[in-house]
Amino acid sequence: MAEGKTIVVKIKRQASPTEPARWEEFSVRWRPNMNVIACLIDIAENPVTRYGKPTTPVSYEANCLEEVCGACAVVINGRSRQACSALVDHLDQPIRIEPMSSFPIVRDLVVDRSKMFEDAKRLRCWVPIDGTYDIGPGPRIAPERQQVAYALSRCIFCGNCLEVCPKVNEHSDFVGAALINQVRLFNMHPTGAMHAHERLQAVRGIGGIQECDNAQNCVKACPKGIPLTESNNDVNRQALLDAIFGWMFR
Repeated sequence: MAEGKTIVVKIKRQASPTEPARWEEFSVRWRPNMNVIACLIDIAENPVTRYGKPTTPVSYEANCLEEVCGACAVVINGRSRQACSALVDHLDQPIRIEPMSSFPIVRDLVVDRSKMFEDAKRLRCWVPIDGTYDIGPGPRIAPERQQVAYALSRCIFCGNCLEVCPKVNEHSDFVGAALINQVRLFNMHPTGAMHAHERLQAVRGIGGIQECDNAQNCVKACPKGIPLTESNNDVNRQALLDAIFGWMFR
């Protein structure tokens, strides 16, 4: 694409959760190596539609701009992904941008992903250390185990795996692959394993691992390449063993 060219961006907008949705088209000046966030920044600086009608700046979320924070997840040309790593030159035009549908809409491209964090609290996705006194060095972890855990720890809570999951909808409370992966991660930690039973008990509850139909869309949508289907299978095995034999160790 040569200098002087423009990009047509079509954005699904909604002023509030109770307002009707609408589409607006914008024309953005092309620059080399620009991403979708650059398009949104340009639109915010000059909120005028492609047809010359003044409008309000598009609301969206972004932070790190290097696929680490997970904030800028949206649906681009029908695919849920990070806007910061979606390069304009690799996208068909017009570029269609819309909010993720698996979370409640707040405004325009901003959605409320608080359910993910509430589910993380319910599943005890942390290592419980109170920090009030020095307990010395933690237990040693084998390099092979560290390598597996590192891959799981790369989750950025973007929500792409929930967006593409057929079981995440208004008829289900399924927590999704990201949270199940967190259960596996913290159960692997020597200190976190002390509370593995509580996590597994929670993940067998409402919206838990039993809701997974193994569609495997999640592993394809994950921007960090996390082996989510392996985590689902591993946690399912752990939950089953804990349900049958867990009483022997408590």
